[in-house]
This record gives sequence, structure tokens and C-alpha cells, in this order.
Amino acid sequence: MLQSGNTILITGGASGIGLAFAERFLEAGNQVIVCGRRAEKLEEAKAKFPALHTRVCDVANEQDRLELCDWLVREFPNLNALINNAGIQQWVNVLRADDDWAHFHQEIAINFDAPIHLTLRLLPHLVKQPHGAIVNVSSGLALAPATWAPIYSATKAALHSFTQSLRLQLEGTNVDVIEILPPAVNTDLGGPGLHTFGAPLNEFVDGVFASLERGEIEIGYGDSERRLHASREELAEAAQQMWMGFRKRNPEF
Repeated sequence: MLQSGNTILITGGASGIGLAFAERFLEAGNQVIVCGRRAEKLEEAKAKFPALHTRVCDVANEQDRLELCDWLVREFPNLNALINNAGIQQWVNVLRADDDWAHFHQEIAINFDAPIHLTLRLLPHLVKQPHGAIVNVSSGLALAPATWAPIYSATKAALHSFTQSLRLQLEGTNVDVIEILPPAVNTDLGGPGLHTFGAPLNEFVDGVFASLERGEIEIGYGDSERRLHASREELAEAAQQMWMGFRKRNPEF
């Protein structure tokens, strides 16, 4: 992926990892568009970084995705990079899953439906650019699941698999396919205060951008970097240890 001169869409770019990526790409001389569900968060991001372009879009909604893609191609004909970053995480006890299906499906729609749909919709445009990139933000939980977040972990595992297939299919084209697998990072994913134990946001982003500069295509950090090189037995043990630790901290779950 080129480090500068890109026109980049970042989904879920109004806060957290997405906004931190937007800041770094702006600093490197790129044109950056961010989309998100909440207009007020996008306004805050725009106030902080006036060069940002923003678009209200609920990526869980198919019509919103279609309208976003049409708008992008029309307004930003040089768009050459898609960063599928938007995601939500919900804790689910499968023995007490009493909510309507829409509650659970939203996690699938945002974390998995959206990146696949946006990728397929924008690929015909991206392959026409001199240099293109698709960056999928999955998770270290794609490799060893968080048992208390089974839908989230499954969507990230599915995105990991899709990214591998996408990379092979796009060999020989001008579109690079990159996967970023964050560990727990200090953001509001899942709700305020749930990830304060994770990696500091700026340190994580520094690590990611150093890996991008080296041309890496699977980028982990900290624990997720170790998981990329772990055996199946080690990953199974990691999942078991995480589950035991979670149950100890959350006996009411």
C-alpha cells in the first residue's frame, strides 16, 4: 500500500482506531474520508481534523452502503483504498440469548456483511486505479475466540478467512490486500471502560504504521502478533485461559 497520495475511505472512522488511522493517513499526505453512524461524532472528528471528509452512514444497512458507494465514486473518482474498520462487540451468554434476532444480527451486519458488500461493490472501481488497497481490520480474536463474545469472534474469524481468499483472487492485480489484527486496545469497543486493560491506542497505531511501511500484509500487535505464529494447540489453550479468566472476573455472566 502506498504511504501517501491515496484517497482512502475508513468505515467507523469517527472515533477509536478508525480516527487514529485517519489522523496518521492525513499526516502522511493522503485524502481521507470517514463514515459513521453518528453525525455528532463525525462533526467532532471534522472539528479536530478539518481536512477530513465525512459521511453519515450506517454500514449495517444495505441501502446506506449502496448510497455510500455511489457517492464515493461520484465525489472521489480517485478513491483507491478501502479500510473496513467499523465494528461492534456484544457479550452474549448463549443460554440467556433472549433478545430479538435483530439485536444479534446487527453485530454480523456491521462486522461481516458490511466489509464484504463494500469490498465487492467498490472493487470494480479500485482495480482501475494505478495503485489500490483493501485493508480489513479483523482481530486477534479471529485466531483465538473470546468465548463471552462469540458472535464478534466468529465475525472476525470469517473476515480473516475472506481476506485470505480475497488476497489470492487479487494476485496479479494492482490492489493490495492487507489485514490488521488488533489485540485488545484502549478504546470504547463494547462500551466505555471495557478495554482499558488493552494496548495504548497510539502505541498500537504506531506499530501498525511501521508494519505498513515494511510492506507487511498480515499485521498483528502484541498478543495478536504472537497468535499469528502460534500452533493450533497454543491458540486453543489461549481461548481456554481467556475464558477461565473472564468467568473469574465476571461470575454473574
